[in-house]
Parts: sequence; structure tokens; C-alpha cells
Amino acid sequence: MSAAVLLAKAKAAGVMIATAESCTAGLIAGAITEVAGSSEIFDRGFITYTNTAKQEMLGVDAATLEAVGAVSEEVAREMADGALARSQAQRAVAVTGIAGPGGSEFKPEGRVCFALSATGRDPISETVDFGAIGRSEVRAATVTHALDLLIASI
Repeated sequence: MSAAVLLAKAKAAGVMIATAESCTAGLIAGAITEVAGSSEIFDRGFITYTNTAKQEMLGVDAATLEAVGAVSEEVAREMADGALARSQAQRAVAVTGIAGPGGSEFKPEGRVCFALSATGRDPISETVDFGAIGRSEVRAATVTHALDLLIASI
């Protein structure tokens, strides 16, 4: 339902959307484009699962990746900014996280970093710890949260 709400709000506001996804590997873009008429508001999606892809496709700085790691708000912000700059969108959402299994004491399973960039605004970011609820559940919760961020930004 969130994707349908997003479509209606973005269409009414004349806003195009781009996504930059790591741990969800295109599920956010898939949720948006599942709704008929999404071509009116969805410009493109970037699936950047590796650090190299984040650098090449979105311009994420190698120094940022080295300093804080891929699962960080800093990298999420650079991903969102890169998607916005490399698209025709006015909003870009980015996600990077550890869906599981695995993780560490410092970056546990279920941690996802989100960022949203919007034309003319400073990017926002946040970290959500969904917990070790299972890979599919973390990814599904990430999609829902990303759609909610986009909706709130319009």
C-alpha cells in the first residue's frame, strides 16, 4: 500500500524518484514499479551491492568506505546524493545494511542505514536496527521504511 500512496503523492507534486540500493538489491524499485502508473514518478534505480559498484555508479568516496564502512549513514548519504545527481529525480532514497545472517558487535544483523536526498535540501539519514528477524524480514522492513521516508519527503 505504501507504494500506491507514494505514487499518488509524487504524481500530485510532480516529483520523480530514484533509488540506490545495497542490501535490498532492487526490492524498493520493484515495490514502486509494481504499481500501475509508476513510470510517471520512477526514474531509475541503482543496485550497488559491492563497494566498487557504490563508487563507480554513485560516486561514493573510497575514503568514506575505508573510514566508516559500507553500512553507515555517511555512505548512505553519498549513495542518495549520487543517485540524485545521476538521475532526473527530485528525490532519491538509499539503503545499505546487514540483512543477515551475520553481523558484528559494532554492526549487528538487521542494521540498515537510510538516506534521503531531495533537490534543494540537505540530505537526511538515519540508522534502524530491525534486529535478527531474518534476512527476508529485514529486507521487507527496509522496503517499507524507505517508502515511508519518500512519502514523508513529499
